[in-house]
Amino acid sequence: MKKLPIGIQDFRKLREDNYIYVDKTELLFQLIQGSCYFLSRPRRFGKSLLISTLKEIFSGSRELFDGLWIQDKIDWKPHQVLHIDFSRMDYSTLGLKTAINEHLEMIAKKRGILFQSSSNKGKFQELIVNLFKTEKVVILIDEYDKPIIDYLTDIKQANENREILKNFYSAIKPLDEYLKFVFITGVSKFSKISVFSDLNNLNDITISSKF
Repeated sequence: MKKLPIGIQDFRKLREDNYIYVDKTELLFQLIQGSCYFLSRPRRFGKSLLISTLKEIFSGSRELFDGLWIQDKIDWKPHQVLHIDFSRMDYSTLGLKTAINEHLEMIAKKRGILFQSSSNKGKFQELIVNLFKTEKVVILIDEYDKPIIDYLTDIKQANENREILKNFYSAIKPLDEYLKFVFITGVSKFSKISVFSDLNNLNDITISSKF
């Protein structure tokens, strides 16, 4: 018998360890025909599992989708996937700038990339450009607003983190030619937080009847 996937946020673990999965891949197929999306949902609504599923689709992990709708609908060509999860960053201890820097450095080390820039925005752009050398890049950002939401009782720090994130996300817009797909999730609606003023090409599907 299949197991109930309570608390499972990793699609690979869910499939390899025989957990129940409600097949949403037909909707995901429709989603990936576009390019830049934003989705807001409350906590525990499956955002991280959705990001994980998209990551495996764009990584070409066809074996994980055996028996699912999407299995024979795409060519499973692997793309460069850049997955950034703010819930995994230790910004409460290190500060947001340092935490982002450490995360980018970790990704760069795994990919064999040496940064020339000293700023987080510059490093983010370097990652995208360098990964593009082999294939267009997919950007998946989870919990985009967590460094703000966590400080709603400290408005000064929340505003400081918002400005840091605004600068960080602004790296994406000028590099559209390098990107295959961008998907950003969080709890708050982005128009209320104003961190995407430079990234104005996002399609907000939060209340889309289709999705």
